[in-house]
Amino acid sequence: MSDNDNKRLSAITSTELLGIRRGIEKESLRVLPSGMLALTPHPLPLGSALTHPHITTDFSESQLELITGVHAGVESCLQELTEVHQAVYQTLGKQPTAERLWVGSMPCGLPTDETIPLGRYGKSNIGRSKSVYRMGLGQRYGRRMQTISGIHYNWSLPGVSSEQYFGLIRNFRRHSFLLLYLFGASPALCSSFVAGRQHELQPIGAGSLHMPYGTSLRMGRLGYQSDAQSSLAVSYNSLESYGASLQDALTRPYPAYEAIGVQNPGGDYNQLSTSLLQIENEFYGTIRPKRVIQPGERPLHALRERGVEYVEVRCMDLDPFVPVGIAAQTVRFLDVFLLHCLTQPSPPDTPEEIRALAHNQHLVASHGRDPQLRLQMVGGAAGTRSLQDWGSELLAQCLPMAQALDAAHGGEAYTQALAAAQTTLANPESTPSARLLASMQQEFDNSYVAFLREQSEQTRQTLLAMPYSAEMAARFEARAAASLAEQARIEAADVLDFEAYRQQYLAPQRMEV
Repeated sequence: MSDNDNKRLSAITSTELLGIRRGIEKESLRVLPSGMLALTPHPLPLGSALTHPHITTDFSESQLELITGVHAGVESCLQELTEVHQAVYQTLGKQPTAERLWVGSMPCGLPTDETIPLGRYGKSNIGRSKSVYRMGLGQRYGRRMQTISGIHYNWSLPGVSSEQYFGLIRNFRRHSFLLLYLFGASPALCSSFVAGRQHELQPIGAGSLHMPYGTSLRMGRLGYQSDAQSSLAVSYNSLESYGASLQDALTRPYPAYEAIGVQNPGGDYNQLSTSLLQIENEFYGTIRPKRVIQPGERPLHALRERGVEYVEVRCMDLDPFVPVGIAAQTVRFLDVFLLHCLTQPSPPDTPEEIRALAHNQHLVASHGRDPQLRLQMVGGAAGTRSLQDWGSELLAQCLPMAQALDAAHGGEAYTQALAAAQTTLANPESTPSARLLASMQQEFDNSYVAFLREQSEQTRQTLLAMPYSAEMAARFEARAAASLAEQARIEAADVLDFEAYRQQYLAPQRMEV
């Protein structure tokens, strides 16, 4: 670390480090004991997927999204995530035939694409718009791709400006290959996911495909990718450049989507719009700048008017070996890593670097544990470098951040998290991706679905065995009831017809300040 780097870190006080805030969003498919996707509606006792603060759905009606509040402590955040899981499992039921949550990022056995149910949010305009948006995602990318699940980690530090957050984001994008290597847990998948598609995966067991050195197929070419979006070179050099490139994608008609049309001849909606992106959330990225929005507000307007409030890390796979999909040690490493990204020099990005970053991401997703793997240098440097060498340097640079966090909190939890990452880097067989393939081979005849089915059942038993008090049950029942009442209130308050609402919401001036 240079003297300037040390100055940047030492300028952050212990009080500010204790002011780090975090929250977690976790997606999981509801599945049958057989390992096939459940096609049932979102369970009514869980409340309204439109308005519940902690339990909603993502793309599919069968894809739960569990959300924590904002937390100062790592343990309190994971405790809340655990309690939300408990509430869901209690609702799904204890009988052997009950549905359960799929603990892997790559989906379970899937039916035909059009059979995968879209999320439904009631008859209000905002509820209908969410379903039409999902219809559009299905039209554009196929529904199977949208059933991939992951962890989103939201993070903020007091006193950080929008400019500094964009510096963090640029560095994160340069170095997030390391997260795919350390925590990627999707090197294999069920062959139903790629039925009828071209791919480079290799057969491994009955109905299973994999990449031998893969880390995170979710973040590779088969995951959240799109040819249309690959034409976007979104710049993260400033809020202004980011907003301009996003607004262009949100307002520029895209010929293939124009051919689909907003409505079909019968009047049913195919998608919200024919532009390259329907809404801001459609833009795929490993990390996003975020700002809490007001009701009806466009996310881009919120960012432009009030600046970046926090970042959302989007490249974390579900860890199938941990009941709630992410371990406390992983969360602490993310804190260290994000602090490193914030305090290191962050040169502007360029279109050439953006292309190199995408290349590196795909290489690590599909071949990350290959000892010969070399990545393209970024940030103005030329040539290639081995992942092991580059990763070792980054982890060494993270030590002062881990020490500063331990000094603020007391104890050694952060330096231990960093040491664990260094051990994992040096031992590829200890990565979650390698452990998953080893477990498949040793006990499940190389069947992805068989391994994940057993892992999901064990996780279900673990969470059902935890104490679930009458007070917890009453609290979740009250939240569910309140969410259903709020959905009814929103539906009763609508005055516009849906088409007028859609046009008003998508008007370009709604994104401008």
